[in-house]
Amino acid sequence: MGALRTPREKWVEQGLRALTEGGVDAVRVEALAKALGVTKGGFYGYFADRDALLKEMLDTWERRSIDEVLDRVEREGGDARAKIRRAGRLTLWDELLPIDLAIRDWARRDDAVAARLRRVDNRRMDLLREMIGTFCADPDEVEARSLLAFCLAIGHHFLATEHGGRTRADVVAHAADLLLDVPHDEPLT
Repeated sequence: MGALRTPREKWVEQGLRALTEGGVDAVRVEALAKALGVTKGGFYGYFADRDALLKEMLDTWERRSIDEVLDRVEREGGDARAKIRRAGRLTLWDELLPIDLAIRDWARRDDAVAARLRRVDNRRMDLLREMIGTFCADPDEVEARSLLAFCLAIGHHFLATEHGGRTRADVVAHAADLLLDVPHDEPLT
């Protein structure tokens, strides 16, 4: 992520880490200060209160998981199927996935967070609809494929199934091929 982070960014990053590890209740100023090795007084130089930090954490998540992902997807180009795969890889794997899952859990108990999540998910679905619409003409099928693709991307993380000797990654990739209408003998790379 480039240059050294400012102290404000460190508070946000530590807040996101606490959120992923223990939920929103774990995002406490005193605990964050201890984890950062600083006094909690420094927090108030950047944030009016905990709610201001929580809002900035959501802003950071939204920017990373939507704006930065969409910019990169467009910048790196490719056909619609490649863009869908790239957006999924960037959004729902590695660093952002634990944050996304923690925010989904938080949204179950907080209407404002639920509204934010809905906005983010709607933008994700808009991308899927747009891209799938380039190779599928039926609006009902576009909507169904978009929903299934999104459910696959999020839902497979919650399953504890075995796949008859196949790896989860292989099964998910094959399911994505089916949703993106890729002939089985011509998988996307």
